[in-house]
Amino acid sequence: RISRTSAIVLHNNSAMLPFFASLGAKRLLSVCGPQALLPALAARISSTQEVSAPPASASATAGKPPLYKEFLVYRWNPDAQDAPKYQSYQVDINNTGPMTLDVLFKIKDEQDPTLSFRRSCREGICGSCAMNIDGQNTLACLCKVNRDPSHVAKVAPLPHMFVVRDLVVDMANFYSQYKSIKPYLMKKKEADGTEYYQSKESRAKLDGLYECILCACCSTACPSYWWNSDKYLGPAVLLAAYRWVIDSRDEFTAERLEQLDDAYKLYRCKTIMNCASVCPKGLNPGKAIAKLKKSVPTLSAV
Repeated sequence: RISRTSAIVLHNNSAMLPFFASLGAKRLLSVCGPQALLPALAARISSTQEVSAPPASASATAGKPPLYKEFLVYRWNPDAQDAPKYQSYQVDINNTGPMTLDVLFKIKDEQDPTLSFRRSCREGICGSCAMNIDGQNTLACLCKVNRDPSHVAKVAPLPHMFVVRDLVVDMANFYSQYKSIKPYLMKKKEADGTEYYQSKESRAKLDGLYECILCACCSTACPSYWWNSDKYLGPAVLLAAYRWVIDSRDEFTAERLEQLDDAYKLYRCKTIMNCASVCPKGLNPGKAIAKLKKSVPTLSAV
């Protein structure tokens, strides 16, 4: 409730005009009188007319007509005896969001609640919804739906990964490899509470490296990783490794490079460059790997 005193205090505050109007201040006008309000507000309230809501039929007519499109979604349930298959779903793409993740939500909410997939942020930040859509690794939340109804969209889990269920893959090996490179700042002296200074020039060297969201789109698009995922670290992990090698605040550069000096860990990269073409963040793991190869002989960052 707004008292007469409050209205008088705010009499000369023109910034409150939209606020009072939004509160439906007709009641205030009847209680306090026009003299307690700004003239413009009093006139606005007095002249307000009741507007009836548009009929339901008018709202329905204003919407777009249904546009159905077929989506083939990979399905596999480890608890069932059925072999993996692609299941067809017809979705009205005029009645859902523009991204593939929106379509998957609509299928799960309205057609098949057993469909399993990972998702979290919906903004291309967490990397959870990485999958293969129409033959290319990407994030479902950033992949726009092809609005051609004659085109059949195909949604599959990341390739050459063990499938847990439907579009969910086992990321245990990927995360274990990431852990092996010690992805954190290492110093040879115990921290004394002072800032680790880094110049603007040194900080700029981290651009294009730290933005990796570990979605594994690049690693699972790499043929070398397909055949040697147990030994080859893959584009994503090597990109992260170079991020710490090039960091001027880190004091274990030589040790990090020594750990990577292995025929499989690093040198299985054949510069096919699938990694750069599929990265949803526009990063170039191939370039980082090339710099790691140049850095290993001298055990110093290049």
